[in-house]
Amino acid sequence: MSAPLRLGTRRSALATGQSQTVADALTAATGRAVELVTVTTQGDVTSAPLHTFAGQGVFTSALRDELLGGTVDLAVHSLKDLPTAPQPGLVVAAIPTRVDPRDALIARDGLTLAELPPGSKVGTGSLRRGAQLRALGLGLEVVGIRGNVGSRLAKVDDGELDAVILAAAGLTRLGLRDRITELLDPIQMLPAPGQGALAVECLTSREDVVDLVRRLDDNYSRSCVEAERALLAELEAGCSAPVGALAEVVETEDGLELSLRAVVTAHDGSDAIRLSATGPLTDAAGLGQRLARVMLEDGAQELMGSTR
Repeated sequence: MSAPLRLGTRRSALATGQSQTVADALTAATGRAVELVTVTTQGDVTSAPLHTFAGQGVFTSALRDELLGGTVDLAVHSLKDLPTAPQPGLVVAAIPTRVDPRDALIARDGLTLAELPPGSKVGTGSLRRGAQLRALGLGLEVVGIRGNVGSRLAKVDDGELDAVILAAAGLTRLGLRDRITELLDPIQMLPAPGQGALAVECLTSREDVVDLVRRLDDNYSRSCVEAERALLAELEAGCSAPVGALAEVVETEDGLELSLRAVVTAHDGSDAIRLSATGPLTDAAGLGQRLARVMLEDGAQELMGSTR
């Protein structure tokens, strides 16, 4: 009998939960046992704002080190945390079916975003969410926060904050979807590139593991996140930059296509560049790159610079 595959994961409840989901799916698809190996990343031990580590793989580099060192056979990342630059020796062998990519509001008294009174304190650790929230012009106070999902929700329960904004996917995976008071329409707030998707990474040289993991890959999910991440890379923006992007597979008269929406927002919400484009499923990366170039021509670099 083959030894269990060792799956590297961060230690948080969300990370281990989503990694266990991948482990169970892999066992069901291949019959191979999988065991979790927890790894502490830089993002787990720092209290500094995440945007100060832009481009450094704050939640992923330690997992990648374990992969390259042979301590684990595969690793699961939240795709929105994965740097866009390729890592020599590693391959994203699978992007399983994506779950709800939207942002979610968890507010006191069951309130929606529009029902929160001006001056209400809304917590987020994301420059992107904060910038888009300010751009809505609702007069809300954006409060920077860190911590796991439970500690962020507790700030609302304790009255320290009136609301927090989190990824709907994480709340769903933790069984906390009933805490959501409003799912934010992408027209209001575009999610982070790759939000709601997982990446299962392996050593390129381990063809046996790559072949097993590829059984979990979802073609549509991969195409969507490839478009979003290509846009992010072309903008030369890190995972923490104020860039929102969402690609969806849509049906047209000519068949299935990719529709990509993206936004770059000034930190204070005073200006934004919001554009969209469509293209073939077979050219996801090209679609993202082309839309990013148009955004750069329209001044996206200057808006991102205003945040830095």
